[in-house]
Amino acid sequence: QVQLVESGGGLVQAGGSLRLSCSASGRTFYRMGWFRSAPGTEREFVVGITAGGTTSYADSVKGRFTISSNNDGRTVILQMNSLKPEDTDNCYCAAQSQHTAIPTKAESYDYWGQGAQVTVSS
Repeated sequence: QVQLVESGGGLVQAGGSLRLSCSASGRTFYRMGWFRSAPGTEREFVVGITAGGTTSYADSVKGRFTISSNNDGRTVILQMNSLKPEDTDNCYCAAQSQHTAIPTKAESYDYWGQGAQVTVSS
């Protein structure tokens, strides 16, 4: 059974850093990444990485967030620097099994983690 296990996140002051990780069990995936959702919003693409190392970043996090992977792409690590209060969200790990050139469409991801809280205080 496929399971995405998230860890990390937490509470930090603006300008600080947090780290998230996600490990997939059960199978390998074409792409893994992170979405985030604030109250009253749909899930928004943050960052993704393929098993081959191709990365995609939302414009809002470029230069601040860095994604990396290991274990044949089944573990992804998101390093979040220069955090802003607007980054406060519930962050969801997602896995995309079907080969596709679309990294940002939530509907194209097949499996989801339960979420990890990122809170940035001012």
